[in-house]
Amino acid sequence: MTRRELAVTADHVRAAAAAIDGHVVRTPSTRSRTLSAITGADVVVKFESLQFTGSYKERGALNRLRALTDDERRAGIVTASAGNFAQGVAHHAVRLGIPATIVMPVGTPAVKAVRTAELGAEVVEYGAGFGDAWAHAVELGAAGGMVAISPFDDPAVIAGQGTVGLEMLAEHPDLDILCVPVGGGGLLAGIAVIAREQAPRVDLIGVQTERFPSMVNALTGSTLPCLGPTIAEGIAVPQAGRITSEIFRALDVDVVTVTEAAIEAAVCLYLEIEKVLAEGAGAAALAALLEHRDRFAGRKVGVVLSGANIDLRLLASVLTRGLVRTGRLAPLRVSLPDEPGALGRLATLVGECGANIVEVRHERSVLSVHSRAVQVDLLVETTGPDRLAALVDRLDRSGYAPEHRPDD
Repeated sequence: MTRRELAVTADHVRAAAAAIDGHVVRTPSTRSRTLSAITGADVVVKFESLQFTGSYKERGALNRLRALTDDERRAGIVTASAGNFAQGVAHHAVRLGIPATIVMPVGTPAVKAVRTAELGAEVVEYGAGFGDAWAHAVELGAAGGMVAISPFDDPAVIAGQGTVGLEMLAEHPDLDILCVPVGGGGLLAGIAVIAREQAPRVDLIGVQTERFPSMVNALTGSTLPCLGPTIAEGIAVPQAGRITSEIFRALDVDVVTVTEAAIEAAVCLYLEIEKVLAEGAGAAALAALLEHRDRFAGRKVGVVLSGANIDLRLLASVLTRGLVRTGRLAPLRVSLPDEPGALGRLATLVGECGANIVEVRHERSVLSVHSRAVQVDLLVETTGPDRLAALVDRLDRSGYAPEHRPDD
């Protein structure tokens, strides 16, 4: 398919920008000196997390809602979403007086489901994932006379999402790469359309979690499985969009996958370095810079932080795991003689090494430990891997034979 035959053009993106102007946030895109130093790339971050609903999705949602006819507005709309498109639709539909029904997969993070209902939409929980939810949304639309709107495979939605790229390139026309999270592909498809006109030599790279490589499958003909729990539920789409995949092929868009560990690390970096929240899907592009360093090193990379709607309980877990991953929180196991003062001597040694004991647990019933000894599991806080290594070495030289068990 040629560029002229694509369902979305650069003119559509510019029209969308005019249509939504003043109703969504023109989010900042700024260079991160620290993330540049960490990744080896010259990193510019587009903070779509600062939208009112916490993600870029409301751009496409609003543009699609404004395209409805008067009859369609009265009938209402139905869509499916893991959370961010749902909130965008709910916010703008209520503002425009359009009835909205959102089908959300069972198990959608509470922060997204609750917020969608609070914004005024009718929420229906259905299915194990996005695919089930979308099929049910189509059924509800047909039965109730509502317009079913795809969160990514719709020309007006794609054009609205493309305004992210329009803004980035206006502020940073010298970008070498645009790196963007991909689920169904609506965001990067819209960005690609405007980028190929305004910066034809820029590399366009989409990022998927390795657990849901649906766009990779669409572009390569592979049949990699799309399943499993993921921190990036916002891009956990089992089948890429038809329109979006056509745009990817026509405009030479590449897609890479990243591990869940890299996404977790990116979430932690955004919070620690940029002082902003990123949900798993929102951090996927930065994860690619961490995991595919050679591809981005030395180049000016525009990274879209696409959303910030992360469940607080999940965030707490991710941050704790991040501390373990970077050696600042470490589980250690030692064996002590079961006698007065033994634990005190161990605690003193740990303190002398500049570490802090966060948790301690005794276990006397472990058969691998001598009957006159006790197994002690410590959770210690250090300043990083060098200090942790020094602590483990000191414990070893003092006869404690420590086991460092970061995967426990």
